[in-house]
Amino acid sequence: MNNDLLYYIPAGQYGKEGVLSLLAQHPEIRFVSLVGIDLAGNDTDEKIPIELFIENYDDFFAGTAVQTDGSSVVLMNIATLNDARVDMVADSSVNWFVDYNLENIHEETGRPVGTLRIPCFLLHNGKFIDSRAILKNSCEYVAHTLKEILAAHPVKGMENFPFKDIQEIVFTTGTELEFWVKTPSESVQLQPLSISQRLQEQYWQRMRGTVRTSMEQAIEQLNARGFDVEMGHKEVGGIKPQMDDEGHTVEVLEQLECDWRFTLNPLQSCDNELEARIIIRETFRENGLDVSFKAKPIIGVAGSGEHTHVGLAARLKNGKVMNLLSPEDMKSDFLSTIGYGFIMGILKNYEATNPFVSSTTDAFNRLKPGFEAPVCIVTSLGHKPEVPSRNRTILIGLVRDIDNSKATRFELRAPNPFTNSYIAMSCLYLTALDGIRYAVESGKGAAELLDELSKKPEDSADYLEKGRAYRCEENVFEDFTQEQRDHMFGKPPATVWENVEAMRDSGGKLAVITKEEAFPRPLADSFIESIVYRWKNELIDRVIPAQEELVRSFIELEDEDKLDEKRWKEIKAGRIELAKDTMTDKCLLTHLKEALEKGDYKEASNLQIKINSKVEKLEEQYKIYELNILDD
Repeated sequence: MNNDLLYYIPAGQYGKEGVLSLLAQHPEIRFVSLVGIDLAGNDTDEKIPIELFIENYDDFFAGTAVQTDGSSVVLMNIATLNDARVDMVADSSVNWFVDYNLENIHEETGRPVGTLRIPCFLLHNGKFIDSRAILKNSCEYVAHTLKEILAAHPVKGMENFPFKDIQEIVFTTGTELEFWVKTPSESVQLQPLSISQRLQEQYWQRMRGTVRTSMEQAIEQLNARGFDVEMGHKEVGGIKPQMDDEGHTVEVLEQLECDWRFTLNPLQSCDNELEARIIIRETFRENGLDVSFKAKPIIGVAGSGEHTHVGLAARLKNGKVMNLLSPEDMKSDFLSTIGYGFIMGILKNYEATNPFVSSTTDAFNRLKPGFEAPVCIVTSLGHKPEVPSRNRTILIGLVRDIDNSKATRFELRAPNPFTNSYIAMSCLYLTALDGIRYAVESGKGAAELLDELSKKPEDSADYLEKGRAYRCEENVFEDFTQEQRDHMFGKPPATVWENVEAMRDSGGKLAVITKEEAFPRPLADSFIESIVYRWKNELIDRVIPAQEELVRSFIELEDEDKLDEKRWKEIKAGRIELAKDTMTDKCLLTHLKEALEKGDYKEASNLQIKINSKVEKLEEQYKIYELNILDD
């Protein structure tokens, strides 16, 4: 760490003159970049000379200093080719980070050249249209509406809570980041990875060599930017690295995780996550390691999640912060009345939230039974209030500490590192509000709400739907068959298209999210259209060619007996069915391309599922065939 560098400018600590004074003390900061987030979660990055920022400081916050071409980012049907101007409005309510280029040294100071990254909002035709604005608007709406509900209705079981002294509603939010690292030339060998995962050889093991160095440096870099990192550790995936003759670590292929403290500002939480990805990627790269934040970079072994923590608290007029989800007695109840409403709203409306959380084929590659990735819309509270427990097989679980009421929150396990956290958090808080409204206005207390949350599928309820169970303390993967899971919790979507269709068939649940334009409906529709567009074109341009190449790699080997001959005939038939057109039939991959090109997305989705199953089967068949042939 270089103590002479300025790593961030904390929100609210400096006015205009203070910021300009800081910049004058750090002439190595040569550029400013306004960071806007489109609907896909992509951040803008540009190099504006620092002199222009200093000269036109006020214009950056008025939205008159910088414009961008909105048709070149993911704002489908919002900023179009014939109406593309988007103004960028700097945000002074969050931290500003400095991004240093270690490969470009400032001659006067000998320090690396820095870029001041200032988060911003995107303004188009007088309306904010970006992901950060959606989250800001959603939280303001939830806070305002919740205060109105609490002022108008007594809350059963929370009579001792000082609701009249609430100054503001605050949102306890945070994310955990998992990722894979490897040496650039390392080729993936699935069998050693699978064996290591089954034997649980990597989880929380000691980091070594360049991996250890990179993690330690990344933690120091994050803490220098005010993150308050809690830990970095190995995750379940990976294999033991090797050593070369000079004692250097080589052949690295490991999964890691880095966690930092939550904040009371959701915008800051999401900005922190974006900055963390940049810092981690750059720090590991400087040590010769590639970083992947894909949800499922290696099919067949553990994928990377980004568990998202959400909660609600009230800041009182005396400055004290009290958790709204915690019960008065932590040993006798799991949650408060508001807490039960919070989780019930998220669960009931999750079909509408799901496309905003899991929006890519990569995301669905991770959401498979057996890898601790959630596949069912269900929660877990714990076996007893006095003994907190964690069920890692459910969608969203209660996190609590009976000795610390401030720690009560929910952890959503479905997101991955490329989930747009700004929009996902918006949906979670907006749907939670729907459940809180029911809980408070119904006049029910914690015990009655717990009964409803714990209902069986055949039970009717006032808020939650008949035909579904919403709470499970058992192992969702091992204690139920697929048929039982579908019956109890609903059949989970397997593709982007099925996810979108489930939202559209959910009885208007999207209206809960877009109510009173908290999350403007045109932006929600734009997001949905963009993920379908991306799903279609990614299948055509990446997934199908990759599967064709994989099928071609299964070549005939020299037969040694009739068994080998029989196995190859079966493999050859599978290859033809998947990837070779004949005079009489088209292969499955051709059918998939044609379905996508003519817009028959239901058929394309069904074919995608069928093809994935057959490719997995063919891979297994070829592995058995190949291993049975002994080389001379």
